[in-house]
Amino acid sequence: MTKRTARTTADTPRVDVYERITAQIVAALEEGTRPWMKPWAGGGVPVRPLRHNGIAYRGINTVLLWMEATAKGYASPYWLTFRQAAELGAHVRKGEKSALVVYAGAIERTDQTEAGEAVERRIPFLKGYSVFCADQIEGLPAHYHPASAPRDPLPESARLPQVEAFFANTGADIREGKRGAYYSPSDDHIGMPPFSAFVSAEAHATTLGHECIHWTRHETRLNRDFGRKAYGDEGYAREELVAELGSVYLAADLGLAIEPRDDHAAYIASWLKVLKDDKRAIFQAASYAERAVSFLHDLQPKPDTPAVDSPVMDSMEIAA
Repeated sequence: MTKRTARTTADTPRVDVYERITAQIVAALEEGTRPWMKPWAGGGVPVRPLRHNGIAYRGINTVLLWMEATAKGYASPYWLTFRQAAELGAHVRKGEKSALVVYAGAIERTDQTEAGEAVERRIPFLKGYSVFCADQIEGLPAHYHPASAPRDPLPESARLPQVEAFFANTGADIREGKRGAYYSPSDDHIGMPPFSAFVSAEAHATTLGHECIHWTRHETRLNRDFGRKAYGDEGYAREELVAELGSVYLAADLGLAIEPRDDHAAYIASWLKVLKDDKRAIFQAASYAERAVSFLHDLQPKPDTPAVDSPVMDSMEIAA
């Protein structure tokens, strides 16, 4: 006997959520904007969307809530359900519209083989639920509305010590003095232009973060392979989308201002094709990106472990 566990109700919402979110992102890309590039308040520093308890949202929910905040002009990073607001003695203002976030889970189903054996199956699903930005809620404690203070601009030649240490701790082979930024999987190194070629220290750091996400794809690390065969093909576009999202997530974690890449327009066209062909592509890219960022964080020293000194990167090796 086969145990059927609400297959229809599990499948239909899942399809709707995937299609709804992908359509939102495709629409933004078609307008020439990257939906995960929020015009950050407070001097350009991105902040992860936060749950009512201060825990950061991850993966695709980061993108969804950044998109919503950008569209509506919200300043607070906090997002709460209607019930969570009520439990804090607050209330959502009349007429406010909620934002969609998702929860990934699974249902268990027992099937029976032709031989009469019971086989357990785990069927993943995606469920959407509604949240409101703290800006839409009245009566919340003051810390849900943090004031954003402008940051003083940094000299172009000033490296960021804590960020330099972060990348040094990864152990990646980073070679400065190249004509462009890239990751070479063949000999497993990252090439970067001279530091002085960047408009700011944060532009250098976010570019290096992008290449470090690519660096995690190596077979000795996360072994991420989308079947890339040539520059610009679908596998290439998928990997670039992972690196794009990962670099933005990493910038949020390190407190870096986002500097748009000059080549983003060319990438948008390839991303659009992938997203239109596969409604799950953005979910997969967000998941792979989160995994890559976590991998880089895991390479950092623990509190009782001495940190690696920021290296003097090899600026003598000039690009051919």
